[in-house]
Amino acid sequence: MSLRILHVLDHSLPLHSGYTFRTLSLLHEQRALGWQTFHLTTPKHGPGSTLQEEVDGWTFHRTPSEAGCTLLKQMRLTATRLDQVVEALQPDLIHAHSPVLNALPSLWVGRRRRLPVVYEVRAFWEDAAVDHGSTVEGSLRYRVSRAMETFALKHAEQVTTICQGLRNDIVQRGIAPERVTVIPNAVDARLFRFGTEADPDLRRSLGLDGATVLGFAGSFYGYEGINLLIEAAGRMLPRHPTLRVLLVGGGPQEENLKAQVAAAGLQAQVIFTGRVPHADVQRYYELIDILAFPRLPIRLTELVTPLKPLEAMAQGRMFVASDVGGHRELIRHGETGFLFRAGDVTALVAAIEDLLSRREVWPDIRAQARRFVEIERSWAASVAPYRGVYARALAAYGRSGSAT
Repeated sequence: MSLRILHVLDHSLPLHSGYTFRTLSLLHEQRALGWQTFHLTTPKHGPGSTLQEEVDGWTFHRTPSEAGCTLLKQMRLTATRLDQVVEALQPDLIHAHSPVLNALPSLWVGRRRRLPVVYEVRAFWEDAAVDHGSTVEGSLRYRVSRAMETFALKHAEQVTTICQGLRNDIVQRGIAPERVTVIPNAVDARLFRFGTEADPDLRRSLGLDGATVLGFAGSFYGYEGINLLIEAAGRMLPRHPTLRVLLVGGGPQEENLKAQVAAAGLQAQVIFTGRVPHADVQRYYELIDILAFPRLPIRLTELVTPLKPLEAMAQGRMFVASDVGGHRELIRHGETGFLFRAGDVTALVAAIEDLLSRREVWPDIRAQARRFVEIERSWAASVAPYRGVYARALAAYGRSGSAT
């Protein structure tokens, strides 16, 4: 019999996010290994009374909820619904994905049902709260959140995480290294067009004919450092009068960024597209000569590897990225991308201008980056270690052989 895995998720399709895309990639590869996967979303997916939903061929079990649920109520609702789904589906194990609000109900139900729990950490909940501005490190909420996270890590049979930075932090909390496995972010290179020329009609519609285009695509959070890219463009304009900045997406910092652009008199040089359909994002990427990932040096960016540089590599896009820990773990400077000193506008300007002055190296960099994701960062390679993770989790309950 094939392994039956119940994934407990923060949210899923039809919502689009990096979280959702990683989930789908993991599920595709697990199914390719012959495993059966089941999927439950928690109240964080959104209010509603639906118990089950089919989206793009995937079945998602939902947790009924209502707007304004407290965190404690969210966990209670998750535990109740999870217990029902476990009773109906009889999985071999529970695989809870970040945040810890999913892990704790999974542990409760797992103990009650004698099911092993694997906890996958994509980011620490306490850091997400800090970095989105809702609290400060050292506050009561931060300390309580961190304690909850550490409790879940200690009680899960196995822990997985997305990068070495997070693994190091987990081990420093007293978790045995052999219980913590890195399942890194990856890309399916086949889904990305490599070296495709930009759509001339789209270029023209955005006023980019004849322009040198810098760009960013994603959510506009403060830690992304998009304000530094705007400031860098303002400094470069006297030397590069055809320079334009294309900002694709939206988010909490959008109004602040538009105000910055207006104050600097850059309305003609900085184009905000707003959010675009996911299927169209690559068309916008193809308009950009140099992507910028100027993440600021905070705990979250030092620990966590993002997905977007890998997507840029798969497309053969040139990019510069700040040298925060998450980028250093992911990017080979001068081979797959280019790093600059985080938080330093002058360093960002220098990195962009150096890259613009050396267009002759671009074809080699593009080819090396594409090879890197095809060979070292494919989802098949990333998912393969789950075999050992699940086998060890099952062994904790005296079961063996089901994960192969």
